[in-house]
Formats: sequence, C-alpha cells, structure tokens
Amino acid sequence: MADPIHQFQIFPIIPLYVGDMDLSFTNSSLWMTIAAVTSCTFLILATQKKALVPGRMQAFAEILYEFVASMIRENTGAEGRRYFPVIFTIFMIVLMGNVLGLIPYSFTYTSHIIVTGVLALLIFAMVTVLGFVNHGTHFLSLFSPPGVPFALKLFIVPIEVLSFIIRPVTLSVRLFANMLAGHLMLKVFAGFSTMLAAVGFGGVLAGFVPMIFNVALYALELLVALMQAYIFAILSSIYLKDTLDLHH
Repeated sequence: MADPIHQFQIFPIIPLYVGDMDLSFTNSSLWMTIAAVTSCTFLILATQKKALVPGRMQAFAEILYEFVASMIRENTGAEGRRYFPVIFTIFMIVLMGNVLGLIPYSFTYTSHIIVTGVLALLIFAMVTVLGFVNHGTHFLSLFSPPGVPFALKLFIVPIEVLSFIIRPVTLSVRLFANMLAGHLMLKVFAGFSTMLAAVGFGGVLAGFVPMIFNVALYALELLVALMQAYIFAILSSIYLKDTLDLHH
C-alpha cells in the first residue's frame, strides 16, 4: 500500500535559498497559486458582463457573493458589511484549498496547520487591533460580562481571556484536522482496493467493496470541504463582530 502520509509532504519545485532561509517554490506554493489564479479568473470572467439576466458563471458568482454577504449580515448586522472583502477572501482561500485538494495528484494546502494557523492568526490579530481601535480600552470589557458579581468575575474573567486566546487554535485545528483525516481515509481505502486487485480475479471483485466505500467517502469529503469553508468563514465573522458590538 502506498504511504498515505506522502500526499501531505511538501517538496521544492524551484529551489531558492537566501542565506539560511529556504524560500523555495514548493508544491504547496504551486497549488496556492493555482487556487488564487482560478478563483480570480472565474470571478473576473463571471462579473465582467454584468448582465441583467445572468448566465451560469455570473449566477454562480452571485450565489457565492450573496451566500457570504447574507452570512455576514445575519451574524454581524448591517455594520459588518465593511468586513465582507476579508471574509469573502478567506472563504474562497479555504474553499479552493479544500476542493482542489480532492483532485487526484493535487495538494491540499489546508491540510497543513501552518496554513490554517496563519489564517486564524490573521483573524485574531484583526479582532484584537480593530477592537482597540474602535473601542479603546473599553474593548477589555469583552472579558467581563455585565451584571456579574465581583467574586464571580475572579473566575469568569480568566475563562473569558483563555477562550479568546485559544480562538485561533480551535479555528485552525478544526480545519486542518478535518482535511487531514478525510484525505487519509480516502488514501487508505484506495490502497485497499489496489492491494486486493493485485491478488487476482477474486481480489478484483473483492476490491470493489473498499472502492464503493471510497466513492462514498469522496462524496462525504466534498461535503466536508464545503462545510469547513463555511464554518471557518462564519466563525471569522462572529469573531469580527466583537469589534462592532460589546456588552455594556
């Protein structure tokens, strides 16, 4: 059976070293570039005509736009529209990484904690900076719910601070773990089919069983890829809401 971990290995395509720094263009960089070019090209081509009666491409682009816009509107209110470019960009980055990773011989850059971690830290940094910019030191009241007795605040404030700090951890690990586990399962069941097929005619017939499971897993993984992009975007918008509304 082929090594199921091999699909997650990063290797240089164009080696580039500056002193002790490795700035090589890797397979991960390649698929990030493909994701960026594909999504930008699609959105540009889909919206260039701005037809009153949209075609298929424009209709799909409008569905994506309205999907993210309504998600932000429902979770942050009308004022949250200012964050639409950020949330939409993050949604497309995660969505393209998840979906393109299902193509055979591709690379799933969202299966690496360094990628999901950077995206989560970006949201965390934005929430922290914009919170202080918009509310000043009053932003710290986020950790002290109103109406709570002082004695309870001694316990609640540390819990609120801890829950705020671990947001980027939970946000990044959730996406990374789901992509990693799903692709490992696909590879393992595909390996079972290959091993059984190598046995002979009886093995070929038996190989259909894990192959059927693999098809079902592939469909499930596609659903998970879409759901994880949605979850990452909606949690990001909920976290950014803290920069707009604070309890008083």
